[in-house]
Amino acid sequence: MNRRAAVFGASGQLGVELVRELEARGYYTAGWARHQLDITDAAAVERALASAEVEIVFNAAAYNQVDVAEKEPLAALQVNALAVRNLALACRQIDARLVHFSTDYVFDGQTSHPYTEDAPTHPLSAYAVSKLAGEVYAQAYLGQPLVVRTCGVFGPGGKFTARGNFVELMLRLAGSGRPIRVVEDHVASPTFAPWLAARSLDLAERGHCGVFHIGGGTPIAWFDFARMIFEAAGLRPELTPTNEREYRTVARRPKYSALSNAKMETAGVEPLPPLRQALEIYFAQRDARPS
Repeated sequence: MNRRAAVFGASGQLGVELVRELEARGYYTAGWARHQLDITDAAAVERALASAEVEIVFNAAAYNQVDVAEKEPLAALQVNALAVRNLALACRQIDARLVHFSTDYVFDGQTSHPYTEDAPTHPLSAYAVSKLAGEVYAQAYLGQPLVVRTCGVFGPGGKFTARGNFVELMLRLAGSGRPIRVVEDHVASPTFAPWLAARSLDLAERGHCGVFHIGGGTPIAWFDFARMIFEAAGLRPELTPTNEREYRTVARRPKYSALSNAKMETAGVEPLPPLRQALEIYFAQRDARPS
C-alpha cells in the first residue's frame, strides 16, 4: 500500500517539486493550490486532511510579499502564522506529521557567517515576524513537527508562477535592454527547489523533527548571484552593483542571511551540490517543462 502525503501550496515552485519528489518515491499525494483551498479556513483544512487520510503534510503555502506586508501585516499573519496553527491542529486530529517551511528572514543579518539553527532569531519586518510566529505555532501544537528554514528559493516552476523568483526577475530585466543594478552588500544562500524538496523529504523519512536549515550551501552576494545567472544563461546585460543605501525597500531585510547546512549533513542527508550546477540544471529543466 502506498504511503500517503499532502502538500499545501502545491502549485508554487517548491510545492510542485514536493509533489514530484513524493510521487517519485511512491507516495499517494494530495495537493492543493491556493485557489483550491484557503488554509486560513480552519474547517476547510480539517475536512481536507481528514478525507485525504495522509500520514505526512508539507506546508509550502506562504504569503511572501515582503514589502506589501508592511502595509497589510494582518494578511501575512493570517497565512504565515494562524494558518499554520490550523494545519497543526488538523495534523494532530489525524496523527499526521507536519513539515513546515520557514525562512532566513527570521534572523537580523548582523553576522558574517552562516546561521545555525540555534542562533537567536530577530525578525526585522512584518513578513519575518509572521514566519517566525508560524514556526512557534507548529511547535506549540505538535510534539514532533519538522520546521525547515530555507533561503532564496528558485525552481523551474518559477517561470510559470505569478511572482517568479530571482532568476526569472534577472532574465526579465535582461530582456528589457536596460541597465541592471543589484545589491552587493546583501548575502544569502539561494536554494534550488528540487534539491530542497528532496532533502526535506529525506529528513522527514529519517524521522527528524525540530528546526533544520536547508540553504543553497554557498553564501553569495545577490550581485554575484546575478552575474552567475547571466553567465549560465549566456547573457551579457549591463550589470552594475548597488547597495542598501542606494536601493531602499519598504521592508528591512537581513544583510547576511546565509544558512548553515551542518545539522542537516550531520543527520546523514547529502550535501547540496554547487550553486552553479543548480543553475545549469535550472535552465535545462526550465526550457523542458511545460506550463
